[in-house]
Amino acid sequence: MNSKEAFTATLAHTTPGRIVIDFGATPVTGIHVLVIKKLRAYYGLPDKPVKVTEPYQMLGEVDQELMEILGVDVLGLSPRTNIFGFENSGWKGFKAWWGQEVMVPEMFITKTESNGDLLLYPEGNTSVAPSGRMPSTGFFFDAIIRQKPFEEAMLKVDDNLEEFKPITEEDLAYWDRQVKNISRSNKGIIANFGGTALGDIALVPAPFLLNPKGIRDISEWYMSSLVRPDFMKELFDRQTDIAIDNLKRLYGVVGNKIDVVYMCGNDFGTQQSTFCDVQTFGELYLPYYRKMNDWIHRHTEWKTFKHSCGAVETLIESFIEAGFDVLNPVQVNATGMDPYHLKKKYGDRIVFWGGGVDTQKVLAFGTPGDVKKQVTRLCSVFAEGGGFVFNTVHNIQANVPVENVAAMVETLRKLNGLN
Repeated sequence: MNSKEAFTATLAHTTPGRIVIDFGATPVTGIHVLVIKKLRAYYGLPDKPVKVTEPYQMLGEVDQELMEILGVDVLGLSPRTNIFGFENSGWKGFKAWWGQEVMVPEMFITKTESNGDLLLYPEGNTSVAPSGRMPSTGFFFDAIIRQKPFEEAMLKVDDNLEEFKPITEEDLAYWDRQVKNISRSNKGIIANFGGTALGDIALVPAPFLLNPKGIRDISEWYMSSLVRPDFMKELFDRQTDIAIDNLKRLYGVVGNKIDVVYMCGNDFGTQQSTFCDVQTFGELYLPYYRKMNDWIHRHTEWKTFKHSCGAVETLIESFIEAGFDVLNPVQVNATGMDPYHLKKKYGDRIVFWGGGVDTQKVLAFGTPGDVKKQVTRLCSVFAEGGGFVFNTVHNIQANVPVENVAAMVETLRKLNGLN
């Protein structure tokens, strides 16, 4: 099987004869630019500045050379504009504080504070308040909360709908070009159209908007699920209708040339528990997710991808009921997320995309031997019977030793019969 065929078999919960691999196809399965640089050196690839394809998390481009070495089976298609509201175009050089020369988009415009923190601006517009901050010793940006004071009686759903609009002809033309560019690819395709994420915490602060209105503080947002449920239901109802209208138009352009659509990255789990119980999820989120997923499953051949970090075992049944086909990142070190239990209880009904190695402890702080052992064990659990796309538990961070990443790759090659 080629990559596309193996990916399709995996999504159908059949065994493709090998483990399907993703590195870099989504904003939650990527690799930090510093690790990309180290990997290129480790494998003897030419030294060149790495493109920052996702500036919020400083994720780097996994180019064709590196894809071949890592055994990547999945390509990702991203929106026309990134999380800071500007296009990934007009590339220019930029030197990070850790000394690495990278390539960033033209509108990646920064200012440095007196304490060394780096500020980034929505749409590259320095006439408004910055929306991102990279601490002086940090390796990625944090969102800057820019919520304006509001009176409860004056709170309007429209303010939190500002970023959810009918798709433009410009964006439709962009997606038409994207699918034409990959028309001859033999890899699986996941597309991140945007506009389908309900309450995604990374998006609530709206780092892409010049002057965001409404509820934009993360703590305030979480409280709203308890004190403003009617507000959130109206918001989700209207957002869902807009999203479905956009999906109809997108399908008219891309058809079934993609395999999976990235629906949302809203985290429902902490390390030990969840941000809401099953009942709250069922009342507040599930009906709207299901409405979008149902439309997709009735009218397209796409599978739908749900990201949620943390201890979400108690919500997986609800994710399945909501119509999600894929769960990522499968945080195996969180409470209740035992791989054997997850595979046995849910493995024939939802694809596990991730969970191949613990990024918080083993990949970052273990030895290459520890990495090989865990990758072998987790792959043996999750890959049995299909329904498993290998990726780490979330993005590979800057502090991960390159020898550990190489040990992971070596183990995957061995498991796939390539060593």
